[in-house]
Amino acid sequence: MALNLDTLFLAGAVVVLIAVVTARFGARIGMPALLLFLGLGMLLGSNLVNIDFENAKLAHDLGFVALAVILAEGGLTTKWSDIRSHIGLAAVLATLGVLVSIALVGLFGYYVLHLPVGVAVLLGAITAPTDAAAVFSVLRGLSLPHRVLAALEGESGLNDAPTVLLVVAATQYVMGVPPEGGPWGLAGMIVLELVGGLVLGLAVGLVGRGLLRRVALPSSGLYPIATMAWAVVAYGLGSVIHLSGFAAVYICAVVLGNSDLPHRHATRSFAEGVGWIAQIGLFVMLGLLAVHEHITWQSVFLAAIAGLFLTLVARPITVWVSAVWFKVPWREQIFLSWAGLRGAVPIILATVPLAAGITDSHLLFGIVFVFVIVFTAIQAPTLPWVAKRLGLIDPWAPYDLDIEVAPLEERRADLLRVSVPQGSKLAGLAVRELRLPPHVIIALVMRGDESFAPHGHTMLRAGDDLLVVTPADLREGVERRLAELGRGGRLSRWLGHAKPSTDTPGEAK
Repeated sequence: MALNLDTLFLAGAVVVLIAVVTARFGARIGMPALLLFLGLGMLLGSNLVNIDFENAKLAHDLGFVALAVILAEGGLTTKWSDIRSHIGLAAVLATLGVLVSIALVGLFGYYVLHLPVGVAVLLGAITAPTDAAAVFSVLRGLSLPHRVLAALEGESGLNDAPTVLLVVAATQYVMGVPPEGGPWGLAGMIVLELVGGLVLGLAVGLVGRGLLRRVALPSSGLYPIATMAWAVVAYGLGSVIHLSGFAAVYICAVVLGNSDLPHRHATRSFAEGVGWIAQIGLFVMLGLLAVHEHITWQSVFLAAIAGLFLTLVARPITVWVSAVWFKVPWREQIFLSWAGLRGAVPIILATVPLAAGITDSHLLFGIVFVFVIVFTAIQAPTLPWVAKRLGLIDPWAPYDLDIEVAPLEERRADLLRVSVPQGSKLAGLAVRELRLPPHVIIALVMRGDESFAPHGHTMLRAGDDLLVVTPADLREGVERRLAELGRGGRLSRWLGHAKPSTDTPGEAK
């Protein structure tokens, strides 16, 4: 048993490392990582490796958990200031646009593809949500109109919740469990669960913001964990009280991610890492499941026809119906239509009828799986070209600044924090009198509630904290020099203070 567990642990680590390298390769060729992860899963399930995974119910449960984590990561890394002015367009795309897309694809599936009415409606609901992660992995670095980026990001974060509710309701209907109150009762229940989830997420987020601001945790590394866990609590509460957990977790994460919480940058970095792990595990698992489903040529044929209709007809109509209220220029509407990539969510939703065991669920899963792979592979690499052809990219516009906390180890440098205690002979010395080695700088002096960048004539005082940046190979010499000055002042070398004691004033961070 121990050997099996250790082997599984090793295999999981190797798969993650391969997926990380794969993601880097995908970024270079302009291909969303999800396709490469799915391919990795299919490779692991093939005869070459022969990992068997056929539990649709487990895939469904794990998929929903992974989706909750991915939505939490998306909310924590979403800047409210970026989407606030265009949240109306995003909200209409995520609600009215979803309904229009479901109606059009459902009618097409029933009258053209001759699918049973329930399967046709499921096909429309499953393929309705978009995946901005796939879009932004391709468009990162392009200076597109702010409204376009905000609409894509907001739509993908908001449209998962209503489509999940619709897919579950449609699956129950196909199984012979009609909704209470008929269609109007179903509509009322979906609105209630969706609005309730939004309100719950907002409330949980505000409570979490207050608590995380006030609580003093023993380690800075606990703050990202607590923040991520608090967002997932919103999902759990929503599911327990029969509200939309996906709406709750996303809104809660948006509130937390845009609050002035301790270690906010570390929290966002941690959330991105957890989100990547969730995506890797999710797509590899779905790739394994797809191998077991033995996708037929019928699925491929129907996926091609349905994909063409959704991409070239349903999506443009959906965008037009949603954007007409906001006077969006036609060029931006065309790009929004072409950039409506589908990703993880449709494949996860396809496991709902599969796990329920409804008739034609295997065919439906195959259609959705092939559709996501083929049309993402076609659309994603062409997005920069389409944006340029539509004149949406301004080559002279400044790009957004990419601000990140970079580990100094990557630059072979160290950051020293030097405290000047009472009685230290560093007090009273000017910065230029320290005579530190070349390429060593005092970046900041923190004095009481004041922080400033010093100059050569700045006089040090007792109680000051200095931030000193030094090349790694000069660190010992800098510590030795500061220790000498702290004990002997200007005449330290003449007084024989050449070796620092063990309690040097420099503290590496």
